Amino acid sequence: MKKLLSIGFVCLCPIVFAQKKPSPGNLVQYVNPFIGTGAVDKNSLSGSNFPGSTVPFGFVQLSPDTREAPDDPASGYDYNDKTIIGFSHTHLSGTGVADLFDVLMMPTTGAINLAPGSADKPGSGYSSAFSHKEETARPGYYQVMLKDYNINAELTSTSHVGLHRYTFPKSDESHVIIDMDHSLDKKRGYWSCKIVSAQIRVIDDHTVEGYRVLSGWAKLRKIYFHAEFSKPFTSSVLASGSRRYPDLSIINGTNLKAALNFSTKDKEQVLVKVGLSPVSTENARMNIKAELPGWDFDNTSTQSSLQWEHELAKIKIEGTLEQKQIFYTGMYHAFTQPNNLADVNGDYQATDLTIANAPDKTHYSTFSLWDTYRAAHPLYTLIQPEKTAGFINSMMRQYDTYGYLPIWQLWGDENYCMIGNHAIPVIVDAALKDIKGFNQEKAYEAVKGSSITDHPGSPFTTWEKYQYIPEDIESQSVSVTLEMAYDDWCVAQLAKKLDKTEDYDRFMKRSEYYRNLYNTKTGFFQAKKKDGNWQEPFDALAYGGNGGSPYTEGNAWQYFWYVPQNVSGLIDLVGGNTAFNQKLDLFFSTKDKPGEVNGNASGFIGQYAHGNEPSHHVAYLYDYAGQPWKTQMYVAKVLNELYNNSSSGYSGNEDCGQMSSWYIFSAMGFYPVNPANGVYAIGSPILKNAQINLGDGTVFTVDVKNAGKQNAYIQSVKLNGKSYTKTYITQNDITGGGKLEFVMGSKPNKNWGVKPTDAPLAWGY
Repeated sequence: MKKLLSIGFVCLCPIVFAQKKPSPGNLVQYVNPFIGTGAVDKNSLSGSNFPGSTVPFGFVQLSPDTREAPDDPASGYDYNDKTIIGFSHTHLSGTGVADLFDVLMMPTTGAINLAPGSADKPGSGYSSAFSHKEETARPGYYQVMLKDYNINAELTSTSHVGLHRYTFPKSDESHVIIDMDHSLDKKRGYWSCKIVSAQIRVIDDHTVEGYRVLSGWAKLRKIYFHAEFSKPFTSSVLASGSRRYPDLSIINGTNLKAALNFSTKDKEQVLVKVGLSPVSTENARMNIKAELPGWDFDNTSTQSSLQWEHELAKIKIEGTLEQKQIFYTGMYHAFTQPNNLADVNGDYQATDLTIANAPDKTHYSTFSLWDTYRAAHPLYTLIQPEKTAGFINSMMRQYDTYGYLPIWQLWGDENYCMIGNHAIPVIVDAALKDIKGFNQEKAYEAVKGSSITDHPGSPFTTWEKYQYIPEDIESQSVSVTLEMAYDDWCVAQLAKKLDKTEDYDRFMKRSEYYRNLYNTKTGFFQAKKKDGNWQEPFDALAYGGNGGSPYTEGNAWQYFWYVPQNVSGLIDLVGGNTAFNQKLDLFFSTKDKPGEVNGNASGFIGQYAHGNEPSHHVAYLYDYAGQPWKTQMYVAKVLNELYNNSSSGYSGNEDCGQMSSWYIFSAMGFYPVNPANGVYAIGSPILKNAQINLGDGTVFTVDVKNAGKQNAYIQSVKLNGKSYTKTYITQNDITGGGKLEFVMGSKPNKNWGVKPTDAPLAWGY
């Protein structure tokens, strides 16, 4: 999902980032957490990532915030800012909308100042100036020198616990500020952020705990914390709004802060471990006891790094240093979420606000499904099958309590962001791939139930009555029609697998409703009204955002290609391969007119906008129509020009792993155009070698001869030693292990992959 941001993309110089000297074979050395943390000029986008510490799929993301009221970028950290407000324990990675930023802490010296300060007013409040020259980030570790206080701040984390290490100067006025009012911008009425209730309680001279209940992008969130200090504080000040209460033991309110006061020697280290829970302070204490009973900061950081090393080793690559940095940082971002909300005992807050318990001690949330179903979840099925089962079981728990599967779930709460019902393709894809660990019959009940029950954004009664969504009934009607048709195709495939013939026929019929919005006169999918007439006037270049237009974060050009369930049918609508390829050529060459593009798109090649998801599969469509060398050309262009290893390393918001997953797949040479049919279109590999470790010793290897920016075109391919001329491979090709070999060159081989018998007219199971 995209925020309204500036348009365009520029390639930039790489960030030089510090870390300890890596050992041989150490993959974490290539992860640069600063990639995607800040645009360099007004015409570029950053990615909206954070640089702080987290573990794979962990609950805590302990990271600096550079804004008093984070909004843009949504991660709370902008590489261009010069001031740090503090370190909060929860963040979103790569989203277009901000939220979380829970339990902010900030070490200071001097007179107590409980105002947060402002990013554009250095020296105000308790904030501090900082320099990138004195800042470090790597998996499991973040460090920065707070210049205003001469305090070195270091952060690491476990799944549910954040660990801080502050090195103070000599001072009789050293403090750690706790800000329970810090949140996304409360002045943005659209999200209605509000602290409903909060508490800070001083337990003893080493311990503080509390909670807050607030609304925001997630409608209602509860966050509990338990904090333990390695050094006793000598006094404390609690505050509610502008009123201060020295040495009070407990305070309740809506704008709460605390200052814990110390006397420190020169270079004295004070450590703080903060356990979080969405359930209770008791569970927050329990999480600390289970995950971080001691105070060994360096070992905790090392263990976090080792967790990342284990995950990154699931794909080993050979390529240039920049390619390795982009690739492994992409894996890092893809595995930052979904997040396990369950406490160590399995407790979590369900969507009906009751406390439930997950027997497997995992309950995942942060499902940015409109983005991640396209490539991130297919990637998980390859190298995170156990996690995939956990994701699906968590989604089905929402179905049990909420009545339908997640659309965009945050902190266990449905926020209805974006359109479609894209938990459906995620679940169906995993079922068709026989991922173990979830009940397929129950899964079918959930996907079918979510496809026939009217709920926000999914008017199924209207859908079946009109066989399209009328724009005068539901805004974003063209995009909703196309995406619902795809989801219905997915339901049909699982019905077929489970021998539910009547349901298969019903949902296959619905999957073809996209045809009812194709206007043969304009050559586009166009909005209709409920009386059956086309909505006029029509402009294929006109952009829509998230309402008030037939198109969602795109235009008619970008949504024309969204029939991944039946590309051959789309080709027939246009008039065959030649006409289809000509339309693709226009798509990649038609320039925007001034004022016809808004900030929901970026990274342009003609009308192709790589910075937003509706375009992500389009470069691969030449594979379906007999001109695969054009797929190779455009995929190579995106890989080489629209990703880099700078703070502005993505051509749009990273979107919880989707932008990274596109790169991971495409750099290896293939991509899931239809995310739920187990087929991968072949593009243009840029890595010399990639080894996908599938478990049980099974490895799928991609080997590329003549890899390089000048050699975008496939000359020949072998699969398991035999000549291969198909423009796709399947899930079974990969999971069975084997070797895919490419020979690349600087000029197209127009004889490869174009034989009619090899044209993928009916890819899939």
